[in-house]
Amino acid sequence: MSDGEETARGMARGLTNYGDRDFARYLRRSFALSMGYSREALDRPVVGINSTPSGFNNCHRTMPELVEAVRRGAMLAGALPVEFPTISLGEPYLTPTSLKFRNLMSMDVEEMVRAQPMDSVVLIGGCDKTVPAQIMGALSTDRPAVMLVTGPMMTGRYKGERLGACTDCRRYWARFRAGEVDAGEIAKVESNLATTAGTCAVMGTASTMACLAEVLGFGLAGSATAPAVHADRLRIAEETGHIAARLATDPKAVRPTDLVTERSLDNAMRILLALSGSTNALVHLAAIAGRAGIRLSLRRLNELAETTPVLVNLKPVGSNYMEDLHAAGGMPALMWELRHLLNLDCPTVTGETLGDRLSGFDPGMIDHSVIRRFDEPIEPKGGLIALFGNLAPDGAILKRAAATPELLEKEARVVVFSSLEDLAARVDDPALDVRADDALVLQNAGPTSPAAMPEAGYLPIPRKLAAAGVKDMIRISDARMSGTAFGAIVLHVSPDAASGGPLALVRNGDRIRLSASGNRIDLLVDDAELARRRADLPPPLPPAERGYAALYDRHVTQAPSGCDFDFLQHPKAR
Repeated sequence: MSDGEETARGMARGLTNYGDRDFARYLRRSFALSMGYSREALDRPVVGINSTPSGFNNCHRTMPELVEAVRRGAMLAGALPVEFPTISLGEPYLTPTSLKFRNLMSMDVEEMVRAQPMDSVVLIGGCDKTVPAQIMGALSTDRPAVMLVTGPMMTGRYKGERLGACTDCRRYWARFRAGEVDAGEIAKVESNLATTAGTCAVMGTASTMACLAEVLGFGLAGSATAPAVHADRLRIAEETGHIAARLATDPKAVRPTDLVTERSLDNAMRILLALSGSTNALVHLAAIAGRAGIRLSLRRLNELAETTPVLVNLKPVGSNYMEDLHAAGGMPALMWELRHLLNLDCPTVTGETLGDRLSGFDPGMIDHSVIRRFDEPIEPKGGLIALFGNLAPDGAILKRAAATPELLEKEARVVVFSSLEDLAARVDDPALDVRADDALVLQNAGPTSPAAMPEAGYLPIPRKLAAAGVKDMIRISDARMSGTAFGAIVLHVSPDAASGGPLALVRNGDRIRLSASGNRIDLLVDDAELARRRADLPPPLPPAERGYAALYDRHVTQAPSGCDFDFLQHPKAR
């Protein structure tokens, strides 16, 4: 890139190469004028607006009005806002799983931000994988970027009870499987779980990533929690456009790589622990870190968990919803309670530090029934931990705050399902040899499997046990689970079974030992027997022959590296 191209702004940035820069500028402006822009508008700095609507993404239903509010803010600040689309990832609509396409979306964002003439960009997303995909793409381009999440949905009502997707949907489905709720009632519940636009109303992956985006400094203060249909959401969108316009002309503008550092990642993990947020966040944080040249440490997570209490009373761990967290003060309130543990000198996209943001905060507005005081926590230690042992030499994740306490220190016989298809075929078979004190193990659902690491780690309780009143069991897999789920569930076992990890060697009747206090998950089988089993493993499946599936199969990394593509990671993180 020449010096002229490096210093160019607005519509003169990154001209198409015809071998004649003046012609390229003339041609670009002529086509831009065809869209009705004035010459004055075309001389302004450009704020790109990454819009991600889709008929297959209910979380993004409010995208048009968010775009309009961002546009208004950018224009009031003197910039030219230009909307552009990238793909959208609607969690329940994608097969085999939305995670498989997160990296594709990140590439779409990266290449469109890099290729098109914009001086800064507003990233508008919400549903689980869209926010990390956009941040990953922004890090790789390192163009000044502001994150605007679509916001959580409001709760519905059923028989006097508040309902919110998707923790309540899982609770009612478990009751349906146990025969406590009939088909007619489950249909009525279905109609009242998700009644407005927005992301899940609980601390699922979308809410967790929104909170972490704010804490990492990508979003404005308070931007994570304002409901999708609240007027605050539009005011935040307008201010986001204003900030993006300022970034577009500031030669010292904060860039994505300024925001993602080892110190800011510590902040993000602290907040994740205090929220008892989604286990998926660790996969996404690892991928985000990798784009910045940092390897996220699961052992560091365990260190932070020892001194970070669970403070947020929100489903699936507590009893409240995202609208309550917003009313209670949102992320600024939670950071206030944790301020002595956070690195407050970390920058934010507005140019403030986290400490600056908190300097004017009024702690009197905190609702302590939703956000507990630091010295009156829900749990004294963080809600998520990493496990290591001979079953997971590179780590596994346990959301201990959502588990039945008596299952956290336990030895159990295992019942093994070799795939998702095997699970579906046998889990409800009355003849299945399974007891309430067994552990269920699912193999071949990790990132290198054909299943591509779906949210299948929340294995259903076998129907005959559910009907007998069993609510929780130890469940172990290389899959993920929704942040809205709960239970004594060990996830992200790494290396995964499809790549020949130890999980592939587990057999029916083996015994495992889980120790949350010791951060361990072990298969109680001697090394000689494991070696014999390894010799009998079938060869790995060949990669797909074409398209994105071939790219995925050849380059996806394991969960501790974020399931990113190896060639997209910063060289320092490989």
